[in-house]
Amino acid sequence: MLSTALESAHTALGARMVPFAGWSMPVQYRGILDEAKTVREHAGLFDLGHMGRVKVYGPQAEAFLNRLQTNDAAAIKPGRIRYALLLDDDGLTQDDILLYRNPDNDGFFVVINAGNATRDLERMNMIAKDFDVTVEDCTQSLGMIAIQGPKSQEITQQICSGDLASLGYYAWMNTGIDGIPMTLSRTGYTGEDGFEAYVPSGKEQQVWDAFMKAGEPLGMTPIGLGARDTLRHEAGMPLYGHEINETTNPLEANLGWAVKMNHDFVGKEALERVTEKGGTGRTLVGLITHSKRCPREGYPIAIDGKTIGAVCSGSISPTLSKSGTPTNIATAYVESQHSEVGTELQFVVRDKAEPCVVTALPFYKRERK
Repeated sequence: MLSTALESAHTALGARMVPFAGWSMPVQYRGILDEAKTVREHAGLFDLGHMGRVKVYGPQAEAFLNRLQTNDAAAIKPGRIRYALLLDDDGLTQDDILLYRNPDNDGFFVVINAGNATRDLERMNMIAKDFDVTVEDCTQSLGMIAIQGPKSQEITQQICSGDLASLGYYAWMNTGIDGIPMTLSRTGYTGEDGFEAYVPSGKEQQVWDAFMKAGEPLGMTPIGLGARDTLRHEAGMPLYGHEINETTNPLEANLGWAVKMNHDFVGKEALERVTEKGGTGRTLVGLITHSKRCPREGYPIAIDGKTIGAVCSGSISPTLSKSGTPTNIATAYVESQHSEVGTELQFVVRDKAEPCVVTALPFYKRERK
């Protein structure tokens, strides 16, 4: 079991640690719903040291990345970031990633999911054999700490030397945190504004403590994986192993916007065949219900007694729920003919059908200033 550099900080804060993708990670410090509310109203601090981090550089780095993944690496400007997917030859999703072009335009940076890191690196190294490129796994040499929430810029600016107001969404910059040179990005996985600090190994505790000191007076607390999952679900962001996996393709998952067909990536021909056929016959949708029961992963979805799909993720929504009236949300793959917003469906719990309605994703979207 791997541990991040901040495990002792988590245990000192009373976190409940659990195994996750081969790592010992904090799942919660307090109640999950309370932690989610803190992020929506104030800010939360996350240890993301389990995520895979890879540097890619060399004369053919751009060509290599365009073969590797679905987005167009050539279109990424220095200091900008794109969401993308890794596919197999059948067009099925092996991982979703973030692809960064360095601010100094001297290479790229890729963030991959912890559970897929070994497989992703094997794929990257295999494809790299055909290109003049270096693939460097720097997961152990860079920590990753994120802050999310409406007060994240105010908190981070206290300890950051760069001008955060000038840093756009899905962009990153060279800067310093608490006097330590590093890079800082502005993406996030909660639906809120926020930043990710890529911290040199050995400096993680110092940076974590600096964030805690700056953030506590403004209501910031550390947040575990449980609340992170709830928050990303409300924001309609896919989680590998749930909305996307080795049995799904990006088109049925409504991720076609991250697929650019102007370059020859692995899986492109398979996606072209899917498009020619008019799709796979199923579509990822959002579901909402005010039932006392919550739709959970794997529950069947039905209409008029006929099973037409299954739940991918389901949870109570702390943001949408009102006092005394819980709102439960879910994502599910259903037959495309039943995917229109407003369609009344049922999820099945122990042979009992509970009502739900197809709704637009995301379930929650923050107000932009």
